[in-house]
Amino acid sequence: MSDKKYYVTTPIYYPSANFHVGHCYTTCIADALARYKREKGYDVFFLTGSDEHGQKIEDRAKKAGLTPKEFVDPIIDNAKDLWEALDISYDKFIRTTDPEHVECVQKVFQKLYDQGDIYKGSYEGWYCTPCESFWTESQLVDGKCPDCGRGVKLMKEDAYFLRLSKYQPQLEAYLEENRDLMQPESRYNEMVNNFLKPGLKDLCVSRASVKWGIPVTFDESQTVYVWVDALTNYISALGYLSEDDSNFQKYWPADLHLVGKEIFRFHTIIWPIILMALGLPLPKKVYGHGWLTIGGGKISKSSGNYKDPREFIRDYGTDTLRYFILSEVPFGSDGNFSELMMVERRNSDLANILGNLVNRTISMTNKYFGGHVDRMKAITDLDKEVIIQLNHLDKEVEAKIDALDIPGALEIVFAALKRLNKYIDETMPWALAKDEATRGRLNDVLYLILEGIRLCAIELKAFMPSTADKIFNILNTKYNTFDYTKVGVKMFDVVEKPEILFTRIDEAEVKARIEAEEELAKKAEHLPEITIDDFAKVELRVGQVLESRRHPEADKLLVSKIDIGYGDIRQIVTGIADKVSPEEFVGKKVIVVANLKPAKIRGVDSEGMVLVGEEDDKIDILLSNLEPGAKIH
Repeated sequence: MSDKKYYVTTPIYYPSANFHVGHCYTTCIADALARYKREKGYDVFFLTGSDEHGQKIEDRAKKAGLTPKEFVDPIIDNAKDLWEALDISYDKFIRTTDPEHVECVQKVFQKLYDQGDIYKGSYEGWYCTPCESFWTESQLVDGKCPDCGRGVKLMKEDAYFLRLSKYQPQLEAYLEENRDLMQPESRYNEMVNNFLKPGLKDLCVSRASVKWGIPVTFDESQTVYVWVDALTNYISALGYLSEDDSNFQKYWPADLHLVGKEIFRFHTIIWPIILMALGLPLPKKVYGHGWLTIGGGKISKSSGNYKDPREFIRDYGTDTLRYFILSEVPFGSDGNFSELMMVERRNSDLANILGNLVNRTISMTNKYFGGHVDRMKAITDLDKEVIIQLNHLDKEVEAKIDALDIPGALEIVFAALKRLNKYIDETMPWALAKDEATRGRLNDVLYLILEGIRLCAIELKAFMPSTADKIFNILNTKYNTFDYTKVGVKMFDVVEKPEILFTRIDEAEVKARIEAEEELAKKAEHLPEITIDDFAKVELRVGQVLESRRHPEADKLLVSKIDIGYGDIRQIVTGIADKVSPEEFVGKKVIVVANLKPAKIRGVDSEGMVLVGEEDDKIDILLSNLEPGAKIH
């Protein structure tokens, strides 16, 4: 067993029936790091899981007519299925409903209470149910949750509190000496300036009104606050305070907590203080990465930009999706996900640079040497240049990995692959094959390209495991580990008919399909739900168009006089002049929003709104057989 340990975690995810590509981002990063460290000989423990307690789950389960556990079980199965589809190599998937976790949380809570770090009091403050976060009045933004922007409600109840204020000086001193704990640097400044310097208030760590959670053993009226429950998973998963804590002794402290920026403060303020109170060492690093967005907005089903990642995997393959999300986003910053961009990168990087290099090199090796080439006999200055780049590849990639620069690591590998493609153009193996006198040189050239492919595949294995294994099979080589990261294997006997790694995708076809899907989504869009009371505020009346003319300042607007009954004649501006002429509009009976607040539209007064139907760039005026003034209910 290696004496080098590496413990990497993702946050435990809130159970969602609709996983999107943003959920995959952190987990793919953690998986790439875990795979890389394993290949480097580390004893790795990679933890992920699900956060299943709290008010949100309780409310959603009740609405579905299920117990909370019945509600979350199939969702967790769905998450595990997605991780399997993405080749996620976790060592443990923890659920906060696991009995071992529940027991650990209760022991931690009891320990902190017994030593006076948790005390009973009364809580009054603002609570955001979606984020399951408490906020002070000063932290709210326009009276709403500063994280998600949604409404909060005032809560008042008996509760237990954790003495954050007691440990603030200790935490500040620790952070001053260990600035690397918070990464990137910008997150450090944010936590210190926005949370620590203003002063920490003691944290409410139990709820009386929430029943779906872990009970406080010494007070059955209270449930452990979900964030204390969730954060404890990092040590409960290792057997902390259990009969067998060997994994805790081996792996703690964590080498890396990977978290989204929206939960960074929980992991860098609350979690360290809990650990300090328990007398435990702090994690070595907490990295708060940005969000994967679509069109600059967060991905969600309600916003219409949601797509199940398994659809991308089905259409383009697991490694295409892994490669794109790992290479495209500058780590620590927000990044934009685009299906079309992913297809473009697949075609340019995976099909052209990597796939084409492998296919034509194997093809030439089979064509000219029956699949067998030997180690180089003579090395030119050009060869030396390529060999130096390849021999430095491993150290350069490792430096990027240690700096958590995943896109940078992939960029180095693909720079080497581009150099190999250029080397083919420079050496022209097809020309060397024409003369028996240059057969030796042809062997050397093909050998060096095959070696370059082998070395790049070793570096790619953590990021694109399936593709790397395919390449090793094509090369028919056992030299596929980090023990062999220098040019120099004895020979190659490649397969006769290699598998095509990446076929090209028709970008125009994909673009047309995406545009059609977006158009369909727009047509299916719904405005936010309203209540019957909201609808009752709208006064709809039948009106008859008496006269109509074009707006003097806008070609698409009609300015019309409309009789809405009982002597009430309104001037209403309507945006239908490109579909209906003023002459056609006169005499029509229409439905009018009669109580719309008057407004000026391009300088002309408008006292209502005419309702029309629209589909496929055509409109239909909503005619009525009723007389002007009749109400529409």
